[in-house]
Amino acid sequence: MKRFIIASLFALACCMTIEAQQPLTHPWSGKRIAYFGDSITDPNNNTATVKFWQLFEQWLGTTSYVYAVSGYEWNTIPLQANQLKQQHGDDFDAIIIFIGTNDFNAGIPIGQWFTESVEQVEAATGQPKTLQQRIMRQPAMDPNTYRGRINIALDSIKRMFPQKQIVLLTPIHRAFANFGDRNLQPSEAYQNKCGEWMDAYVESVKEAGNLWAYPVIDMNALSGLYPLQEENLIYFANPVTDQLHPNNLGHERMAKTLYYQLLALPCVF
Repeated sequence: MKRFIIASLFALACCMTIEAQQPLTHPWSGKRIAYFGDSITDPNNNTATVKFWQLFEQWLGTTSYVYAVSGYEWNTIPLQANQLKQQHGDDFDAIIIFIGTNDFNAGIPIGQWFTESVEQVEAATGQPKTLQQRIMRQPAMDPNTYRGRINIALDSIKRMFPQKQIVLLTPIHRAFANFGDRNLQPSEAYQNKCGEWMDAYVESVKEAGNLWAYPVIDMNALSGLYPLQEENLIYFANPVTDQLHPNNLGHERMAKTLYYQLLALPCVF
């Protein structure tokens, strides 16, 4: 009997070893992905000839629905979502949202996540229920603030696509960009015109993930792209005039980062 048990355990271990050696299929392989964002994702922006989502098409056989446009800010996300809905309905698998750097550059105030009011609510804790006065909070829907814009966008998308996977990406680091006398953008080493640091815009996207139950991939940290150092400008479009947009090498680095981060997330439910 003892020998039988040992032999059975050995056979089971062998099966598990063989099973573990089977090739891993990426959960986003062959999927249809919609991309919302700005110039970094925009197919018409020529700072890179191959964008991160095009590399996904090559590596994973994905289909891309790209709605990103240069200059877009968070207040355009409902527009991009409506375009997706009109063109594809629910016939897609997931959405990746990569936006926020232009809100910083435009000096959009950070704002608040919630508005608070005093309300009456029924409650009971071991005693008969009573009408109690408590402070209630609701998402702030102010289109003139960054957090208000995020709330408006994510509230809309969550209602529009309740069964879809939606992933938020934080903005990446940004440095100097000179696109002419009317478009000169200082690096994130400087506060913007409303007195905010870039960090606040990145952190707000992370916070939004918890508030709205969306996974967040911190591209600001994980991509390794850091144009504030001269040695790292090899990843950006022009070391003199455009330290904002990743070049082909930068997009490849972003794509590899996303590839491995998305391994931990289901694409469909």
